[in-house]
Amino acid sequence: MELTWLEDFLALAEHRNFSRAAEARHVTQPAFSRRIQALEQWVGTTLVLRTPQGVQLNAAGSAFLSGAADLAREFHQLRRAALRAAGREGAALSIAATHALSFTFLPGWIRGLGLPGTLTLLSDTLAACEALLLAGDADLLLGHAHPAMPSRLPAEGFTRLVVGRDVLVPLAAPGATHARLPGRPGAPVPLLAYSEASGLGRILRAALAGWAEPPVLETAVTAPLAATLQSLARQGQGVAWLPRSLAAEELAAGQLVEAGAARFAIALDITLIRPRRRLSATAEACWAAASARALA
Repeated sequence: MELTWLEDFLALAEHRNFSRAAEARHVTQPAFSRRIQALEQWVGTTLVLRTPQGVQLNAAGSAFLSGAADLAREFHQLRRAALRAAGREGAALSIAATHALSFTFLPGWIRGLGLPGTLTLLSDTLAACEALLLAGDADLLLGHAHPAMPSRLPAEGFTRLVVGRDVLVPLAAPGATHARLPGRPGAPVPLLAYSEASGLGRILRAALAGWAEPPVLETAVTAPLAATLQSLARQGQGVAWLPRSLAAEELAAGQLVEAGAARFAIALDITLIRPRRRLSATAEACWAAASARALA
């Protein structure tokens, strides 16, 4: 049995779709399917049911899932403990950060902490960053957060600081009059939407579900990166909810404009997340420095 198979199974259990899970694991779907089959052969029984509505865990799969995440995390933590004992871990700091914050917030923030040593930046979608933190392959996670967004990191295992603020605003090209909120039945606003792996998409979907009078939208394009949606919005293809920090230059230059009233903006926290277990000396120093500058 390989650790990779466990991680593949966890991705499949999360996405309930072979294509999306394979994409999250950065492998082709045929290779991903073969690894799931290899895991099932090792266990001795099938773990998932393939249905027209997607993938479902059968009774064996549900039972296997209950311990698979803990086992994968313990394997990674055991490896890191061995590296610490060998003196091969401790000077370097690894931070998993979402793509948008890697471009905007993180460089100035980490420079302001004044930390010595080497930084390894792991930039990916929020779902991938959460997986890295859960597996012990990153010390800390930097991402956007919102009270309505469900967290995939259990509170008993992780804690967080608010280290910054941002705003998710609906933006469109100046001439894209068809991309103005709120829209109406029969004339929905084309939405440039985030994929399921995106944390910003998770926040937007949660916020839209909670609004008493949501805008009338129709998804035109789906992509995982805010930068991709930003480019499409500049081309006039629809409205995209983008972090103001990411779109500041385009707003100042008039290449993008706000596509709706202030009520459609979503206030965001920028959070730093860590496991509750003891980290390396460098990671603990980073957490201490970030705590001293954390926002209320």
